[in-house]
Amino acid sequence: MIAAYAKPFTYQIPWKTSSVHAGDHRGTQRGLGFEYRGNVPLVDYPDARRMDLRQTLRDPYEQIQVKLFNQDNITPIFALCDLSSSMQFKGRQRKLDQAKEIAASIALSAFHAGDVFSLIGYNQHVVEEFTLPLSLHVHQALELIGELHDYRKMRVGSEGVMEVHQFLSQHKGLVFWISDFHMPMELIEQTLNSMSLHQVVPVVLWDEQEYSHLPRFGFGNMIDPETGQNRTIFFRDAIRSQFKAAFAQRKQALDDLFSRFDCQALYLSGKFDPEAMTHYFEQYMSL
Repeated sequence: MIAAYAKPFTYQIPWKTSSVHAGDHRGTQRGLGFEYRGNVPLVDYPDARRMDLRQTLRDPYEQIQVKLFNQDNITPIFALCDLSSSMQFKGRQRKLDQAKEIAASIALSAFHAGDVFSLIGYNQHVVEEFTLPLSLHVHQALELIGELHDYRKMRVGSEGVMEVHQFLSQHKGLVFWISDFHMPMELIEQTLNSMSLHQVVPVVLWDEQEYSHLPRFGFGNMIDPETGQNRTIFFRDAIRSQFKAAFAQRKQALDDLFSRFDCQALYLSGKFDPEAMTHYFEQYMSL
């Protein structure tokens, strides 16, 4: 049974996949597709079903001509899920539960498109119990993704993201990087470099209670989930403004970095709406 929170969206890829397996995306392999590739003599490609009578009559060497088409193929789809402690932050919804819903929707969308899907979880290292190889088995993927609901590990960082490229395909794929990106900018840049073969979609999970819905006046406790340290802060308008300014600067720095790698970020807060993902692809990856 497919969970109600797994809601598919529509995506497309702007490149030709090099896979040899038939699917729904434009490919580089010749076959029974719809993208016209050219004409060749029948002796070079003996498929009478593709005979082109018009070009045959025009051929000065009187050779029978057949049409060649590129086959539509599959592409590998990855959900790269941040399992570091900062993803345990809970405002309207725990970030990791939001990531669970997004990963499930990605898996179901890949299944509907006939693509292969892989889940890769990481914190200080790649978490192999939350990692699945590329597969068409959507129910297995959804079952494992559902187990993220009970994941509560604290005081772990995100350095394991540098290991992720070892678990990716050698063919260009679509990588949904689901994280709050509360990690050093140098680590994000190094990871994007290591995944340069692939098209990365950064899905940034920020909650307004992190920087906007703060106490107006008085003492408040702030917990750093990466270290577990508790810090008491006296909130006032100036402190609130500093928090908002810091997040605005962080967003600008992330956008600048992602632009350098030709990958626009999708910022999500609150309940996941699959239409937001569909709109993202219509805006940034239309064919």
